[in-house]
This record gives sequence, C-alpha cells and structure tokens, in this order.
Amino acid sequence: MTTLEIRTDRVRTDLTSTDRIRTGRPTVLDAQGTAMLLMNEALARSRHREAEEVARDHRVARRLAAERRWSRLAAYADRRARRARGTD
Repeated sequence: MTTLEIRTDRVRTDLTSTDRIRTGRPTVLDAQGTAMLLMNEALARSRHREAEEVARDHRVARRLAAERRWSRLAAYADRRARRARGTD
C-alpha cells in the first residue's frame, strides 16, 4: 500500500494567471490580502447573522398568523357545534 504525503511547507510558484483565475485566490497572501480576506469573512458572517434574524422574525410572524387562523377556526367550529346542539 502506498501512502500519500501532502506537503504544505512549499509555495507553488508554477501557477499562471489563468490558474489564479480558476482557483479564485492568489497563491501567497500579503498583509493587505489577508486583511481583505478577514474583512470579507467578517462581512459574510454579518450578512449570515442578518439573514438568520430576518428568518427568525418571519417564523414568528408566520406562527402568529397561524395561531390567529386556528383560533378563528376553533371559534367557528364551537359556534356551529352549539347551533347543531340547539343550545345557541
């Protein structure tokens, strides 16, 4: 059985500009590139949190609307049952 050894201590220098376009990122990040990457990650996390908050608010609104609907249906069913029994 052969073992696969992955070395991460070397930087690839044989990438062309088309490789960089295909991979979507440069091979070596400088300080400014790292800062941009961290800023983009923070922005993505912030947008994700906002989307979760909007979804949570939407869930609460849907539950409230459903509760109102079931309450009206229960009141209607109660009125019909009373009318059917003749105790109206």
